[in-house]
Amino acid sequence: MNASDLFALQPLIIIAATIIMVMLVIAFHRSHKLTAILTLAGLAIAGMSLTAVACVIPRRITPLLILDYYGLFFSGLIFAASFFVAALSYSYLEIHEGHREEFYLLLLLATLGCAVLSLSMHFASLFLGVEILSVSLYALTAYLRHRDRSIEAGVKYLILAAVSSAFILFGMALVYAETGSMELVQIAARAASEGVHRLAFTSGLVMIIVGLGFKLAVVPFHLWTPDVYEGAPAPVTAFVATVSKGAVFALVLRYFSVTGILTNRSLFAIFTIIAVASMTTGNLLALLESNVKRILAYSSISHLGYLLVTLLASGTAAMTAAAFYLTAYFITTLGAFGVVSALSVKDRDADSMNDYTGLAWRSPWLAGVFTAMLLSLAGIPITAGFVGKFTVVAAGVASGLWFLVIVLAVNSAIGLYYYLRIIVALYSRAEIEHAHAPELSRTDSAALSGLTVLLIWIGVYPEPIIELIRETMRCLI
Repeated sequence: MNASDLFALQPLIIIAATIIMVMLVIAFHRSHKLTAILTLAGLAIAGMSLTAVACVIPRRITPLLILDYYGLFFSGLIFAASFFVAALSYSYLEIHEGHREEFYLLLLLATLGCAVLSLSMHFASLFLGVEILSVSLYALTAYLRHRDRSIEAGVKYLILAAVSSAFILFGMALVYAETGSMELVQIAARAASEGVHRLAFTSGLVMIIVGLGFKLAVVPFHLWTPDVYEGAPAPVTAFVATVSKGAVFALVLRYFSVTGILTNRSLFAIFTIIAVASMTTGNLLALLESNVKRILAYSSISHLGYLLVTLLASGTAAMTAAAFYLTAYFITTLGAFGVVSALSVKDRDADSMNDYTGLAWRSPWLAGVFTAMLLSLAGIPITAGFVGKFTVVAAGVASGLWFLVIVLAVNSAIGLYYYLRIIVALYSRAEIEHAHAPELSRTDSAALSGLTVLLIWIGVYPEPIIELIRETMRCLI
């Protein structure tokens, strides 16, 4: 590794340096505000450094990582989303007693793991990124130790993530035994020349898919999702729903694009079933819920099902649709959980439908933000979610995936019902005379304002970001 390689790795180095700096600050002078400022500054500088790195890519750095436009785009998305999570976390942690500073340390570690996943081209870096992410999320999920549900959610995530890692590791071992390599490019070349129908090789791929399926929370690996979303602190839930899943999906999209394993009819059929099951199960289960965080959990399952349509489609249009949909999903989900975080109190998060009844009359601006986010999740025009779903449908039609497109359209109509349930509660006048108006901090107001502006801007004028994504995705074709 030379100086040019270190220069190309500067986004990861900046995050690692920020982690060390935060550790030293915690050791010598505990200050919640200072720790939050250092975290936000580190994430912002890492994001800005991507423009400098863009001048020296594409660049392979050891067999483990590749710096290309694809990786930089998703790294930038990860850093931006983590920045918003850190901003939303500040006022949320202020109302809780105990040590707050370690939260940001764990958040930075999880962000570093996600960035490694987006740049991974080797099984070793894949597993390293997954473990850095997972170990950090164990502690983040159970961070509020005075809440029984938080501890329960942390234990559940620990057990299921450990099982997931075991599947991934065993699958890697089987693939390595058959191909003699852990590098993605070499595995793809040998699979193409020797075929992928051998039992050990196919079994290894299936086990890796099962492990990553747990991380993505697609059906039938979704059972942990509502419990963890409900029990985890609201900012952590936002991170799991966006940054964690987005990084794993970016990894899956890269691996499948390079290897072309979905040309195998059996694997294609398996992913078609998973996509249909995720869309349908997520939406139907959400209809039965009255807990807002659990509704958003089941909603996230269905949205991953929509994303799988782009994985099954082919060409630049499909990958552009995947990246754009992830961008819109990040903005929308961060905004939705940001409202939940802003309304949460010391004893519990604002996850009951009663917490949102009459919110429009107590805090019209906050209700308007939540309404915009819910309409975007439903795919209503002039929001980023509408353009995202349109690109996914267009990619599916272009690839002839008519059955998946029809299932997506039907499930989008089903999803509209439970989003409207929350919106109706927001504008209801029931019992509002006994409710108090929520007080928003400056950080919450700034973060939610920024997310709302992005939501509308991308929904009204998506062309610049679509062109950027299209140019980015061409490096994988």
